[in-house]
Order: sequence, then C-alpha cells, then structure tokens
Amino acid sequence: MKVKIQTMFGDIIVRLYDETPIHRDNFIKLAKEGYYDGTLFHRVIKDFMIQGGDPDSKGAPAGKMLGVGGPDYTLEAEIKPDLLHKRGALAAARQGDEVNPERRSSGSQFYIVWGQVYNEGQLRQFSKQLRMQKIQDAFNALASEHRTEIMQMRRERNRVGLQELQDRLAVEAENKVGKEGLTDKQLKQYSTIGGTPHLDGQYTVFGEVEEGLEIVEMIQATATGRADRPVDDIEMKMTVIE
Repeated sequence: MKVKIQTMFGDIIVRLYDETPIHRDNFIKLAKEGYYDGTLFHRVIKDFMIQGGDPDSKGAPAGKMLGVGGPDYTLEAEIKPDLLHKRGALAAARQGDEVNPERRSSGSQFYIVWGQVYNEGQLRQFSKQLRMQKIQDAFNALASEHRTEIMQMRRERNRVGLQELQDRLAVEAENKVGKEGLTDKQLKQYSTIGGTPHLDGQYTVFGEVEEGLEIVEMIQATATGRADRPVDDIEMKMTVIE
C-alpha cells in the first residue's frame, strides 16, 4: 500500500511495510479520514529529518509550540532489526524512554529521515559506541533482574559480594551482545544511501519514500525558527494509492 503526501514543493509517495501492520493500517486509516490534511511539517532539522502529523498544527498561528498533539491512543512498537533509518525511511515519532519504556509510537506523528552519508572511520567509531551502549543496556537489564539480591547486599554492606556480582553481570552483558555493533547491512546503507543509524532499534520504521526524495531534501533544507518550525508553513494533504 502506498500514500501520496502532497506539499507546496511537490509530492512524496511512501510505500508502507507489511512487516509493520499496526502502523501501516493506522496510517492508511488516518489518511483516508483526512486526518492529516491541512497539518504541517512542524519540525524540520537540516541533515536529520522532517516531522509532521500533529493535528494541533492545522491553522496554527506563528510561534505556537507544536509536537504534542495526536489521537487519544498510542501504537504498540513494531521495531524490526532489518527496517533501518536509511535516507527516506518513514518512522513513527514517540515520547522518550523515561516516560515510555515500551517505546510505543504516537498515534499520528511521523518523520521522514534525511540524515547524512558516513565514511568508514565515522561508522567504525559509531559502531564501537553502539556496542558499548548495547552492553550498558544489557547490564542494566541484568541488574534489574537481580535488584532484590543487590538491595540485600547493600543493606548488609557486602561490598565484596556486590563487586563480584557486578563483575559477573558485566561479563554476561558483554557475552550477550558479542562483537556486534553495526551490522553489514547498516554499514552498507549508511555509507552509500545515508540516514540516521543512531535511531535504529529506538523507533518503529514502517515505510519508505519511493518517489519524491528530492522533495524531502528541499523540505529538510528550508529555513526554520523557534522549535525547528519552518518559517513558512509547509502543509500536507494525503491520498491513499490502492
């Protein structure tokens, strides 16, 4: 299924992934209802992405803070390891992990990736940082599983026991992650197509631009003001292509 996003710069046609049926069906439903018509690309960051889908952006006066609107529901995350934040990827916005640990998606807000093309050295460094973050995440998850044991040893001031447990969990976390940082697919796509690799595994990617990537390029380069809102409003209208 495809959706055409009409803008003042031209049309963007996105193809929705069958691998993410919750997001696909919701996007189609809202597009058919005209939910997005008249909304703005309210947040635009050059060399990063363009974001829209906030119903509060319809007819919003200049200076109004946008980005928190949406329907009265969120969507279950459909984060897939093979669906990457390559240039042109269509993904769902969401609240941060601190208030949204399940990484549920906004019911309507989305973004289209622009990003950048990375060289081998940049990707190697990023891959190393990503692996360290994965190890830290795995360690935190293991520590959470041992929370009762940890609290007991703290009450007993058992520093030796705490250190031994910490060392064991650190080894388990590293073994769990292995040597993986960026996959071969990520390395290839981000060194050729470009995108935003640091968002992989964090947000649901549910489609990609099939036509009109040059329109995304023009929008991401537009002048912006407060809160990354374009100086000149960029409205959209959506049509589902059966």
